[in-house]
Amino acid sequence: MHTSDFSRRQFLTRTGQATAGIAAAALAPTAVHAQGAGAPAPTAPAKLILGDGQHKYECLHDWLIKPDYIEWGDTQGLAEDAKGNIYVSHTVNPGSPCKDAIVVFDKTGRFIHSFGSRFAGGGHGLDVRKEGTQEYLYHCDTAHRVVVKTTLTGDVIWEKGVPQEPGVYKEGAPYVPTNVAFGPNGDFYIADGYGSSYIHQYDIKGNWIRTFAGPGTEPGKCRTPHGLWLDNRAKEPLLAVADRSNNRIQYFSLDGKHVSFVKEGMRQPVHFKTRGDELLVPDLNSVVTILDKDNKVVVQLGDGANMPDLRGKKRSEFVPGKFIHPHTAIWLHTGDIVVAEWLPNGRVTLLRKLKA
Repeated sequence: MHTSDFSRRQFLTRTGQATAGIAAAALAPTAVHAQGAGAPAPTAPAKLILGDGQHKYECLHDWLIKPDYIEWGDTQGLAEDAKGNIYVSHTVNPGSPCKDAIVVFDKTGRFIHSFGSRFAGGGHGLDVRKEGTQEYLYHCDTAHRVVVKTTLTGDVIWEKGVPQEPGVYKEGAPYVPTNVAFGPNGDFYIADGYGSSYIHQYDIKGNWIRTFAGPGTEPGKCRTPHGLWLDNRAKEPLLAVADRSNNRIQYFSLDGKHVSFVKEGMRQPVHFKTRGDELLVPDLNSVVTILDKDNKVVVQLGDGANMPDLRGKKRSEFVPGKFIHPHTAIWLHTGDIVVAEWLPNGRVTLLRKLKA
């Protein structure tokens, strides 16, 4: 563990022929550069604002203050605990001196500590759940194909590999868990997003209950069910599934029966969080979308769909205010949003909520 007190798979085809340099020049804040006695002082960079009205945010890229000995890999998972501490799960850059895949920051974005070198290469979905008086982390490790429950400091409670009970993983069918969701009665659901597109339900002790979904395009089937979340905005809670390769959200009852689809505004949805009547949907195809209680689009933030694909490019080529590949996003207790992107050199952005 490291501490300090100093502060995809199948990929989408993209359109848009503008160059990153032209776009960056058009979008970058301007400043006056002058020299000599009596010259005007340089102007402060303008704030980068996304959205409008009740959904207006200041965009702060690379907000977290990490130590130099940690180099981001793909930043893929985010969680917040009751104290407001923020947990980032990443794959770890091959050149990073530190191999810890879980990096923890306080609510101001200052580094606290890191752990989880066992998840290097596979750090993916990450969630915090309070059970009784204690909080736990649920990790999805795509490299080692396990789900691991730990304390907030990384002590392992249990880990689960491929489930044998449903009998669906015959003849070496792949199992690659990507995210976890929690039911209101203590059950939890695991999405086999990069494997065979099944969803597995367990009780709070980790006992298998049922398996549903599976590969396909028809109702009740999924292709890359990458993320999932308990949607409790309606009278009866449902399981929202990011049916990514089918370009839709698919709703299931808590016992695994198909309920409905949401397609408006969806490109390649990857995960969810709810806050009040709204659903936060990071989309791998370059945007973060917020839906209202009727699942209508309220706002789409940082839409970079018409930009060149900048995955694997240098930071200097990134376009301020434009997302490349949002992989997860969370609402903080403050109402701010944190977005992590699937980029080999990582990027974590704070969207600071502004008053209308």
